[in-house]
Amino acid sequence: MISIHSKELLTPEEGKRLSKDALFLMNQNINPNILEKEEKRKLITLSETLASYKMTRKNLSKTTLRGYGYTLDKYLSDWANMPISSISKDMVVARHAMLGEYTANGTMRVLRLLVNHANALYDLEINNPVVHLSKIKTWFPEKRRITYIKTHQLPAWWKAVHNLESDTARVFLITLLFTGLRKGEAERLRWCDVDFDDQTITITKTKNGDVLTLPLSNYLYQLIHRRFQQYNWSEFVFPGTGKDGHLIEPKKSLYFVTRETGIQFTCHDLRRTFITFAESLDLPYYALKRLLNHRTSDVTGGYIIIDAERLREPVERIAEHILEITNDGKK
Repeated sequence: MISIHSKELLTPEEGKRLSKDALFLMNQNINPNILEKEEKRKLITLSETLASYKMTRKNLSKTTLRGYGYTLDKYLSDWANMPISSISKDMVVARHAMLGEYTANGTMRVLRLLVNHANALYDLEINNPVVHLSKIKTWFPEKRRITYIKTHQLPAWWKAVHNLESDTARVFLITLLFTGLRKGEAERLRWCDVDFDDQTITITKTKNGDVLTLPLSNYLYQLIHRRFQQYNWSEFVFPGTGKDGHLIEPKKSLYFVTRETGIQFTCHDLRRTFITFAESLDLPYYALKRLLNHRTSDVTGGYIIIDAERLREPVERIAEHILEITNDGKK
């Protein structure tokens, strides 16, 4: 559609046709300028939507946003420059089936959030084509991981971790076990996030955006304090060769521990191990939620303020429990 405010020179015939079109629309109570904007909005592409999403969602981590970009480049690159309104449910169903069970669901979740974002930001009224997967029930089944280091496995795991050559990897894995932090949260931990006087650490960039301050058990405090004496030249508690300067998941160390013990585990399994041990000690429910930085959905929970000091005793009890299992309280 040609804008009635276009500065391009028009022929007399074009001017007459444009005037007639504009008059016709106005007779139908349709503003031609608004119609033109709506037509332009419908041409917003998938890649443009992702760019605006990254600009507006400032609370998301760089890792999460990079993951969305990777998904688009890897699995939806041929759709990137298409108008997002032109992606049909049939296209979604076909692509979902083609990608297979390991990548399809995650890819379509990214597409779903981008379509929702486009609808909200540009006032589009697109029927999200990903919703059709639920209607025809073609999502691939997903099983929640329930793996963790069991009590009888922990002594062998502990011994293998202490035999690691890398002090950074060793203390990193122990930190995950004693705090329940997510891998990325621990990797990005800076010395400025550690309060040695208060014996706490603060995680400013979390999955849900809520700042988390956790007390350090006496055992972990001593480990991290010794690291500070050795590694205070770095910005990070766990320096590494990653492009940001901090440790990236120590896969070689995980492989070493698995080879030595036969225990298959991931960094996130240590988070599950932490909370499993915590729950076995009959700690208060709201303390468990706060330790994992999970928000409470009930009204009562919203009124309960659990600060770092109230978590100090539960954290110490969990640490003592771990050290008792490993028979390593004097290390």
